[in-house]
Amino acid sequence: MSKSRIAAVDVGNDSLKAIFGKLDYELNIPNVIARDIEDRPVIGIEELNQKNPLEGIHIKVHSPALNDNNVIYRVGDLATKSDNATELDPGSSKSEEDQTLVMLFASLALDAVREENASVFTRNQNVIDANYILGTGLPLREVKEGKDAGYKAQLLGSVHQVEFLVTPKYQGLKVNIKFSDVKIYPEGFAAFINLVMDNDLNIINKELIDKRILIQDIGGLSTDIAVIKNRNVDDDKAQGFNLGVSEALEQIREEIRMKYGVELDSRSDVVDIITKKHDRNHIMVKGSRTSVHDITDRILFDLAKKQYRLLRNVWQKNSQTEICYFVGGGAIVLKEYLKTLNNRLDGYNIDFFEDEKESIWMMANAYYKLISDYARRTLKENKSVEKKAIESK
Repeated sequence: MSKSRIAAVDVGNDSLKAIFGKLDYELNIPNVIARDIEDRPVIGIEELNQKNPLEGIHIKVHSPALNDNNVIYRVGDLATKSDNATELDPGSSKSEEDQTLVMLFASLALDAVREENASVFTRNQNVIDANYILGTGLPLREVKEGKDAGYKAQLLGSVHQVEFLVTPKYQGLKVNIKFSDVKIYPEGFAAFINLVMDNDLNIINKELIDKRILIQDIGGLSTDIAVIKNRNVDDDKAQGFNLGVSEALEQIREEIRMKYGVELDSRSDVVDIITKKHDRNHIMVKGSRTSVHDITDRILFDLAKKQYRLLRNVWQKNSQTEICYFVGGGAIVLKEYLKTLNNRLDGYNIDFFEDEKESIWMMANAYYKLISDYARRTLKENKSVEKKAIESK
């Protein structure tokens, strides 16, 4: 019988971030999928196994949780090269999209097939049976609407299969995924946990524990503002909004295409242009370095104004707030614009994470802390029950 392995997965709009086991493996995959055929053409097929599997994720997914079952997909980097690539649309619900599940199952399968997990999961010829304890999250708005219960029910109690087709190193392998338990956390609550606690849930930022804090988590499709008071998230005052950065990124991508004839593969490419350390807001046009500052500044400054309005409205309703932390990939994109607005206008006490990786991985890290603690407590309780049962005989 296979053991259960911990998985903490943040299916972000821009990319999926996942942490497995005892912090022994992590994945970052662009959240892009594209329908495909079974025998995708590959140049140099005999050299396929010399390539990185993450650059050629080509899978068939079977799951009763999917609206469209038994479909073949390119995933991640490979999907960005397709004409029919899809990313999550503004206004969609993460918990109700096949794309969320396809990305989730793909990440788990990529972990399960690794040679390092041969002793963890049972393998019968080319079929691997993998069991996970999953920690993941949904936007606050969806949790408040009760969609977390339906999402969890889709995952539990079923077997979800990922078959690797023309994928480097893993071609022909099938992974049957089951969940021994699933915990779904509101994203704002997770951000607070990551802010104040380490991997063992010991308090690391004591100065924040008793402060009144706002955490504005700007994602691709939504923004969550968590209201922290008395060491807890105030569920009544916390709010979720259908406002993220994806629409702005799409607008930038389209304007660059229209003005310069340059096709960017995905929103991730737009983010790279905006946030890279050197030649920020520049692209190459016919071999010449070209500024797109006029496009990015206009579109992102407009979005920053909308995000600032959200902050102002929530702060007014929670007037004793001491500080607001901006987190998430969207906060990195909008950081300079939000700082400029704040200096010009209200001058709130706001802060950002200078470590961009920490901000981007914040949700995955939080889910890992929470699910690891839950697994430890569950194991301890089970051992206690077993001990009492033995003693009573």
